Amino acid sequence: MAFDYKKEYKEFYMPKNKPSIITIPKMNYLAVKGKGNPNDENGEYKKSIELLYTIAFTLKMSYKTSYKIKGYFEYVVPPLEGFWWQENNKSIDYTKKEDFNFISLIRLPDFITKNDFQWAIEDSTKKKQKDYSKVEFLEYDEGECVQCMHIGSYDNEPETLKLMHDYIESLNYETDISNKRFHHEIYLSDPRRCNVDKLKTVLRIPIKSKTE
Repeated sequence: MAFDYKKEYKEFYMPKNKPSIITIPKMNYLAVKGKGNPNDENGEYKKSIELLYTIAFTLKMSYKTSYKIKGYFEYVVPPLEGFWWQENNKSIDYTKKEDFNFISLIRLPDFITKNDFQWAIEDSTKKKQKDYSKVEFLEYDEGECVQCMHIGSYDNEPETLKLMHDYIESLNYETDISNKRFHHEIYLSDPRRCNVDKLKTVLRIPIKSKTE
């Protein structure tokens, strides 16, 4: 049975639909940075997803090649994630999607090193005859956050985010979004195959105590 991060780490991927505090440890990711409306068919966001999944599956299927990753075990590729922000704005204005900056992400198993990542870039470039230089190996220590499951359209996320902000205030915390800590989303549903009212998205907001 392949290791499934969603099932083994439910505290990170399957929160309840009410806000709670959680501390996220350092993790490694495949990452692609970009800008623009994520709904644009030919935009940077959709291109970033294609790049990520090619490298993610190259690493996942490496055991079938001559390249052997030390400590490898079979696993399910973790879900797509995203960091989102808009310049000079500590919140998200969903009416101005063209102003989005993003980092698209897929978590990497801990046994995958930067050398393994570089092999996957080179192998994919050679086999696909495509440029994968935008894909990065990202180490990210997320720290203390408030998270909540959002169910429904991405455009309705402000309703869940308000609950989260109210919860943060009630605990005498404040949001800590910066150029190093981001609004974070984890996409548990495929919008191409799921009714929009049933989409599941984990929302995370970095926080800090008001006394800090």
